[in-house]
Amino acid sequence: MLVTGGELDEDLFAVILANSRTPRLRRGDFKAQLAAGRLAGLRLAELTARRGLDTVLAAYDEVISYTERRARDAVGVLPDGTYRARGELEGDGVTEDDIALAVAVTVAGDRMRVDFTGTADAVEGNVNCPLAVTRSACYFALRVLLPDDVPANAGTYAPLEIVAPEGSLVNARPPHAVVAGNVETSQRLADTILAALAEVADVPAAGQGTMNNVVIGGAGWTYYETIAGGQGGSRRGPGPSGVHVGMTNTLNTPIEALELEYPMRVEQYELVDGSGGAGHHRGGDGIVRSIRVLEPATVSLLTDRRRHPPAGARGGAPGSVGCNLLGPLAPDDVLPPPTDLAPHGVGSPARQARRNVLPAKTTRSLAAGDVLTVVTPGGGGWGAPDTD
Repeated sequence: MLVTGGELDEDLFAVILANSRTPRLRRGDFKAQLAAGRLAGLRLAELTARRGLDTVLAAYDEVISYTERRARDAVGVLPDGTYRARGELEGDGVTEDDIALAVAVTVAGDRMRVDFTGTADAVEGNVNCPLAVTRSACYFALRVLLPDDVPANAGTYAPLEIVAPEGSLVNARPPHAVVAGNVETSQRLADTILAALAEVADVPAAGQGTMNNVVIGGAGWTYYETIAGGQGGSRRGPGPSGVHVGMTNTLNTPIEALELEYPMRVEQYELVDGSGGAGHHRGGDGIVRSIRVLEPATVSLLTDRRRHPPAGARGGAPGSVGCNLLGPLAPDDVLPPPTDLAPHGVGSPARQARRNVLPAKTTRSLAAGDVLTVVTPGGGGWGAPDTD
C-alpha cells in the first residue's frame, strides 16, 4: 500500500519514482491524485455523518436501479434482430497487413449481446486487447445510444452481454502485448459496433477512428500526445473539426507548453480543409501537425485509418484518410479524396516514391532537425449531399 493510515510510504514511493523516466513530474502527479482521494474520503465521511450510512447506501442502490431502467428502455425501442459489421486494424507494427474485426450485435427485448466471433486471433504486435478494454469499447457504443442525462454506473451496462473468444484479438491472454489495445484497437472496436447498430439506430457517421498516438523521446525526456481529427456528421448537424473523437479523454496540447518543456518546435498546426466527407451534414476536418526535433530522438507512432477511410452514413461520403510523414507537408501536396487514394493517402504513387511515408504503426530514429508530420483523418459525412 502506498498510503497506510493516512501516511505515505516514502520508501515505496521512492522505488516507484526511480522506475520512471520523469520522476519529478510523476511525483507531482501522484501527490495530486493522493490529495484528490483524501478529499473525496473526507467528503464521503461528512455525507455519511449527516445523512446516515443506510440512507447513503440506499441512495446508491436507487441511482443504479434508475440507470438500469433508462438503459433498458433505450435498448428496448430497437427492433429485435442481429446486426453485423466488419472492420480492420491497419497492421500491428510487425506486419502492415489488415487484421480482421467482426461483430454481431443481437437485440432481444431490452437486452443486447455483442459477439466478436470471427475476429482475428491475437497477433504478434501490441494491438491486442485484454477483455477489460473490449468491455469498455462495448460500453462506450451502448452509451452513444443513451440520452445525455443517463448517469454512467453499473446499471448503465446491465443490459449488455459480451462474447469475446478467449485468445482472440479482443480477449488476449499472456504473453501477448496489449499496450495499443487501449489507445487504438478500442477505437476501431467501438466504430465497428456502431457500424452494426447504424442499421437500426440513429448514430453518427464514423469519426477519425484513431487516437493518432505520437511518442517522441530523447536523453532524459519523453513526450506523448494524441492528435485530434474529424468527427462524423450526424442527424443533428455537421461533425466538429479538430476534436478528439470517441473514447479519448485528452485535449489539445498547446504549442507554447510543448516548446517550453521539450526540445521541439511546432512548424505547422492547422485544419485540413475539406478532409471531412461530403453529406447533408459534412464530416469534420482533420488536422496537420508538424514537429521538428532539436536533438536526436526516437519516435513511435500508433495510428490507424491510413488506408481505410472513415465511412459515411445514410448516403454520406467517407472522410479522408490520414498519413504519417518524415518531413514537412510539401506545398504541392494535395490530399486526395478517399475514392482516389494512393497506397498511404498522400499524393500520387510517383510522388510517394520520393517521399518518406511512414507506416501506420512504426518506431524510427530522428536526427536533430528532422520533422515529423502527422495528418489526421476527417470524419464521414451524414446523409446524401444536397443538390440544387
